[in-house]
Amino acid sequence: MPLFQNASFLTTVAQLRDLPGDALCEVAFAGRSNAGKSSAINTLAGRVRLAYVSKTPGRTQHLNYFTLAPGKYFVDLPGYGFAKAPEEIRRQWEGLIGPYLSQRTPLVGLVVIMDCRRPFTELDRNLIAWFRPNGRPIHILLSKADKLSRQEQTKVLRTVQAEIATWGDGAYSVQLFSSLKKTGVEEAEGVLARWLDIPLPVKAALLPAAPGKISANTKKTPPG
Repeated sequence: MPLFQNASFLTTVAQLRDLPGDALCEVAFAGRSNAGKSSAINTLAGRVRLAYVSKTPGRTQHLNYFTLAPGKYFVDLPGYGFAKAPEEIRRQWEGLIGPYLSQRTPLVGLVVIMDCRRPFTELDRNLIAWFRPNGRPIHILLSKADKLSRQEQTKVLRTVQAEIATWGDGAYSVQLFSSLKKTGVEEAEGVLARWLDIPLPVKAALLPAAPGKISANTKKTPPG
């Protein structure tokens, strides 16, 4: 049974002043348009349409808050990289999302969803390089893993692990994930439960560390 099965939609935020004032901790989900971000949130919650899965890139333009427990939230950020978005929407990303990610005190970590067939696009790299100086952890979900063979999955995972290892600062992790096959759900739950200080079921808490994850903890260094 999904750890976050009680998740429910709370509100859509268009301006920073409207952010929930009772937040204790929250995890933000970011990803390139069509990378599978909304599907990942739905899968983690065990729901079909908790987060809206749009066939039109860039449709989600504000911060969507989902309550997990009192004061604890998932935050769905607008997808980035949609080529036909109006300029005002791009400015909104800069005016709303940038300040949120850099200034929001209850934000305890960022989940970056990347299509495992196209990891680390320029936009992904830009977001991560910009976010890393905040000192908060980043967890990468390599989504749509079902689209690759086991051998291809392993190759992509090792490539991303190798790049993460070069960052050297903060706490970073990566895993394979498939909303279709429900691959990687328990591993992701373990990471997010620790960030949000939500107890894991005894069975999940006793699971060994997944082989598809890498993390490091060192001092914070702004990207060059």
